[in-house]
Amino acid sequence: MNIENTQSQMRKGLLEYCILGILNAQEAYPSEILDKLREAQLLVVEGTVYPLLTRLKNMELLSYRWEESSAGPPRKYYSLTAKGHKFYADLATTWNELQQAVNSLTQKK
Repeated sequence: MNIENTQSQMRKGLLEYCILGILNAQEAYPSEILDKLREAQLLVVEGTVYPLLTRLKNMELLSYRWEESSAGPPRKYYSLTAKGHKFYADLATTWNELQQAVNSLTQKK
């Protein structure tokens, strides 16, 4: 059994929730999102994040705005829509329930 593959699948399953969590706190552009994921030790490549942002936007969970940058091309800043905030709150509830269930099954007693 390949532990790296299992670990990767676990991370991918939580990536959407983590990105929504970042954007729940404040709007951000993709490089900032990637930096925050890396800071949290969730190593993700750009090729994974960009399609996910597009999918979340198409689901009307995210909106974006363009802002000029003094250090290069304009930046696309993403933020949660009202629907996105609700979706994130629902995922947070699910995450807390799952975390409690998993901990109850895996913690030494």
